[in-house]
Amino acid sequence: MTPHPSHPLRTAGAVTLTALALLLGPAPAWADEGDPSSPPGSTTTSPPPEVDSNSPGLKLADGATLAPAKVLDIKSVVEDLGGEERREDTNTDVKFALQAEVLFPKDSAKLNPEANARIKAIAEEAKAQKATDVRVFGFTDNLGSYGHGKKLSRQRAEAVHDELAGHLGPEVTFSVRGYSEDYPIADNGSEEGRKKNRRVEVSFPRGTAPTGTNG
Repeated sequence: MTPHPSHPLRTAGAVTLTALALLLGPAPAWADEGDPSSPPGSTTTSPPPEVDSNSPGLKLADGATLAPAKVLDIKSVVEDLGGEERREDTNTDVKFALQAEVLFPKDSAKLNPEANARIKAIAEEAKAQKATDVRVFGFTDNLGSYGHGKKLSRQRAEAVHDELAGHLGPEVTFSVRGYSEDYPIADNGSEEGRKKNRRVEVSFPRGTAPTGTNG
């Protein structure tokens, strides 16, 4: 991806997994969102464990056969130097997470003037991916009441939606939701973590644009 000149990006991580499963029963469904207890975008830098190909535990039981090889989802995570904007690319979706501080004043759902350029860049990427369905979800930290967070996160998502809609036009369908403190991506026990959790996410299915294209 070509970084936006106003906020240079750095690669935070990329995970590629390839798995072979024994055909011993129905395979579990692959969920795009993952387990909510594991924050989306989590990565690991640990090297893969060494496998002894002669281990008895790797031998098939009598009559068992290997299932066809399956390539699991590829996730690329790119975050700018201040952590204010995060992009996740998978085989099927593109997702942007913008920290609330770069979009809104404190406890407000009115967009800052500087937020417009960031939202416009996301709209350009949605156009490049030929997106017709766009999800705009708002989130807060765990400070204050859940009800207040629900209302504020929804209002912020609607504000981002309104700006996006002005760039994308009526042919795009939006899903707009506010989740309050649900689905944190960082620890709410510190201000650094709470800052990451106060965010608006914009996501859409990957289209025909090449990987890494930035409108």
